[in-house]
Amino acid sequence: MSDRSPTARDVLWRFGPMVYGPTVLFALGEGAVIPLIPVIAAQLGADVATAALVASALVVGQLCGNIPAGWAVARIGERLTMSIAGTVSLAGVVVLAVAPTLPVFAMAVFLIGFCAAAFGLARHSFMTTRVPLSFRARALSLLGGTFRLGMFIGPFVAAGLLVLFHDEHATIWFFAACLVATVLLVLLGPDPERRFARIDGRNATASMEDTGEPVTGSVPAVDRRSGPGTGVFRTMVRHRDVLSRLGLAAASLSAVRSARQVVLPLWGVSIGLDPQTIALVVGISGAIDFALFYASGQVMDRFGRLWAALPAMLLMGAGFLALAFTHDLDQSAMWFAMFAAVLGVGNGLSSGILLTLGADVAPKADPAPFLGSWRTLTDAGGAAAPLLVSGIAAVSSLAVATGVMGGIGLLGALAFVRWVPRFVPRSKS
Repeated sequence: MSDRSPTARDVLWRFGPMVYGPTVLFALGEGAVIPLIPVIAAQLGADVATAALVASALVVGQLCGNIPAGWAVARIGERLTMSIAGTVSLAGVVVLAVAPTLPVFAMAVFLIGFCAAAFGLARHSFMTTRVPLSFRARALSLLGGTFRLGMFIGPFVAAGLLVLFHDEHATIWFFAACLVATVLLVLLGPDPERRFARIDGRNATASMEDTGEPVTGSVPAVDRRSGPGTGVFRTMVRHRDVLSRLGLAAASLSAVRSARQVVLPLWGVSIGLDPQTIALVVGISGAIDFALFYASGQVMDRFGRLWAALPAMLLMGAGFLALAFTHDLDQSAMWFAMFAAVLGVGNGLSSGILLTLGADVAPKADPAPFLGSWRTLTDAGGAAAPLLVSGIAAVSSLAVATGVMGGIGLLGALAFVRWVPRFVPRSKS
C-alpha cells in the first residue's frame, strides 16, 4: 500500500458508487417526470393555473423538507437518511402513478420534493465532513454536475418513453425503477460512513489518509441522541450572522439561476419565435451550462470561491439587464440567442458554488442542521424568482421583469464581494 495521500481524482472516483451514482439515478428519474407533471395534472382536471400550482408543489416540498432533513441527518446519519428518503420517494411515485384525484396527485408531488430535500442534504452533509478542503469545490461541483446530467438527460428519456408507450405514466414507472436502483446502491454499496473518516475542524485542510483499514463508524463528534429539532433551531440562532448575510447572497444567486429557466422560454414566445427555435436556444444554453460545471470547481479550489461566484453573478446580472433592452430590436432573435449563451456560461461557472459555500461556513463537527437552514434559504430564493418574474410581468412587462432580475444579480455580486472574504476560510491548495 502506497503511503501517498490520494489525489483529487482518487477521492472523486472513490465517491462515485456511494454519492455520484445515486445522484445521477435520482436526478434522471426526477428529470423525466418533472416536464409531465402539469400534463398529468391537466388530465386529472386541472386548468392551466392549477396545473402550474401542482408542479410548484415539488419546490414547496423541498423548501419544507430541508430543516427536518437537517435534523434527520444529524440524528441518524447520512446513509440511513438517504435510504429512507429514497424509499419514501418510491412510495410517493407509486401514488403519483395511481392517483385517482388531483389533490392526491399534488400530495404525492409534494412528498417527492420533501424527500428530494432529505436526499440532497444527506449527500451535501457527507461531502462536507469527508472531503478535504483542498478538493472540496471540485467534489461538490461534480456533485452538482451529476445532478445536472440527470436532469438534462431525463426529458430526452421521457420523450423516448412517450414514443414507445404513448402513455405519460411510463415516465413515472421509470422514475420508480431509478429509485429502486438508488436505494439498492445506497444500501448494498460500500458504506461511505465507514469507508471515509470525518474531517474535523483541525484537519479540514489536510488530505485524507488512506490506511487501508475501514473506519468503524463516524467519529463521535455528533451526539445523535439529542432531542428532536434542538440542534436545528439552536444552530439557526447561533449562525444567524452568516445566514442573514452570505446566506442571502447565496439566495440571490439561486433566484437568478431559477429566473433563467423561466425568462428564456417566455422571452422566445414574446418575440414571436416558434417552439422548435426556442427549444434549440434553451438547449444550447443548457449544454454550455453543463459543459462548464467542473471548471467552476477547479477555479474555486485553485483561486478561491469569489473567483467563480463573482464572474457568474456579473455575467448573469449583466446578461439579464442587456437582454431587457433587446425586445423590440430588429435582430431580437439574434440577441436572444447570444444572451442565452451568456446566461449559460454564467450559470455553468456557478456550478457547485452554493454547495461549496454552505460546506465552507457550516460547523465542522455537525454540519447537517446548519445546511438545512442554508438550503432552505437558497431554495427559497429559487422558488421566489418565478413568482417575482410573473408578478412584475403582469403589472408591467417581461422586459422590466428581466431587468429586475439583472439588478438582483448585480446586487448579489456586490454581496458576494462583501461577505465571502469575511466568512469563507482560504483554501491552501
